[in-house]
Amino acid sequence: MDADRRIAAVEEVPEDSTLLVTLRPVDAGAVDDGDGDVGEGEDGTPEAEAILTRAAGGVRAFRNYCQHWTDVRLDKDDGAFVRDGEVFCQKHGATFEADGGYCNFGPCEGAVLESVDVTVEGDAVYLADAAYEFVRLGHSNRDGDAGDSRIDFTGN
Repeated sequence: MDADRRIAAVEEVPEDSTLLVTLRPVDAGAVDDGDGDVGEGEDGTPEAEAILTRAAGGVRAFRNYCQHWTDVRLDKDDGAFVRDGEVFCQKHGATFEADGGYCNFGPCEGAVLESVDVTVEGDAVYLADAAYEFVRLGHSNRDGDAGDSRIDFTGN
């Protein structure tokens, strides 16, 4: 796999949280400015965030916004809460299955997180989705922190 598409070592993806990464859409028009995970690079091109999570013995990736209110990020750069194979939206209490992104509880029940294709080769996770380029670990550049208010349904 191309070294430019290497995201992280598998061991960097936590089992009880998520790893946040920034991607650049190949087609700038393919991202919606209303999504909470969209920012802008130094050159003005759009950036989008994805979260990596462990699931079913592998690593899965999804765009970093809730399906209930798309301006709410699941991981605000401190890791989304993950328990028993589910990723939680800490604003709405929705839970998404980490292996497929399906919302099995909450106001967006039945919705599915937007997946980003990744693959594991050896001990590393690589971006396999041709719609994106890997930019960096961490958050995208945004003017404000979308979805900043937080009601914590996880007991933390």
